[in-house]
Amino acid sequence: MEIKKESFLKSGLMNLFQEKTGEVDFKFGTVTIPPGERIPKEGFSIHEENEYAVIIEGEVEGESGGKAFCTPENDATFIPAGEAHWVENTGNKSCKVVWVLIKS
Repeated sequence: MEIKKESFLKSGLMNLFQEKTGEVDFKFGTVTIPPGERIPKEGFSIHEENEYAVIIEGEVEGESGGKAFCTPENDATFIPAGEAHWVENTGNKSCKVVWVLIKS
């Protein structure tokens, strides 16, 4: 077993694990989004990995692939590699998210 404890980046994003195993590269971490915050602050986020996320606390609204969405607490999302997206915490409490990026 491996336990990692790293400091948060300025964006609040915490990368807990990153490994490349054979042909699969993955990153696993958390992010806490304060009320009123948008990620990214402007425009869209696009990356080459598939993104899986679980909303642990709070909710987010956003856009992915040109479609609006709202994801409440205890729901999960999947954003395919290369799909432009953003999220915003429109609630009144912090939103806590666990995420995994997987590239194969």
